[in-house]
Amino acid sequence: MAAPAAGLISVFSSPQELGASLAQLVVQRAACCLDGPRGRFTLGLSGGSLVSMLARDLPAAAAAAGPASLARWTLGFCDERLVPFEHAESTYGLYRTHLLSKLPVPDSQVITINPQLPVEAAAEDYAKKLRQAFQGDSIPVFDLLLLGVGPDGHTCSLFPDHPLLQERDRIVAPVSDSPKPPPQRVTLTLPVLNAARTVVFVVTGEGKAAVLKRILEDKDSEPLPAALVQPHTGTLCWLLDEAAARLLSVPFEKHSTL
Repeated sequence: MAAPAAGLISVFSSPQELGASLAQLVVQRAACCLDGPRGRFTLGLSGGSLVSMLARDLPAAAAAAGPASLARWTLGFCDERLVPFEHAESTYGLYRTHLLSKLPVPDSQVITINPQLPVEAAAEDYAKKLRQAFQGDSIPVFDLLLLGVGPDGHTCSLFPDHPLLQERDRIVAPVSDSPKPPPQRVTLTLPVLNAARTVVFVVTGEGKAAVLKRILEDKDSEPLPAALVQPHTGTLCWLLDEAAARLLSVPFEKHSTL
């Protein structure tokens, strides 16, 4: 299945079709980056339904490129819950179990938080690791960030009306008062999200339809966090299923394998 064109709102008949196209998008983006002057591919992952979607489709899609290509991938996490990796709420823990067991990216190139640290120190430690991995960038520039959207319009661990929406200096911030449990988290900030070369929002389910309409169509004086993701020079894509897109009146491209 071909990956959708960049810069579009793409709608799929089911999460399964969306997942297959997302895997192709990731693999194609990786191939372009590995063939480029930097010779590596940097991918930022989010949790939620993305874990199972990528675990289902990405290993097979990436297999054709071979382990030598995966050895040049670097993975980070757009946000993380401050819980042990064995905990059911750990985003890295879920990816380790369900995806990385089938996608042989070297452990040394998977950038994680240290969940044993207090939240402020965990954020500083993760920022230091990112700066080491992105040497030469004043702000880490990911080749591809995969983001989700909550029913309240949050993305990463950036929540509506939170002071972190005004953050301009830190690349990683601690969250100790998340309205969604667990309360302590570490998150990338908007300067990093908006520095990425490509940002892809992946949104499925009828429960997201109303907030998607607000994000994509309304001109809010107080935009929701997801609406503040507007890459400065990069590309922004939305991959939706029909249930999530059902209230939209803006143009979108319909994709189907049928």
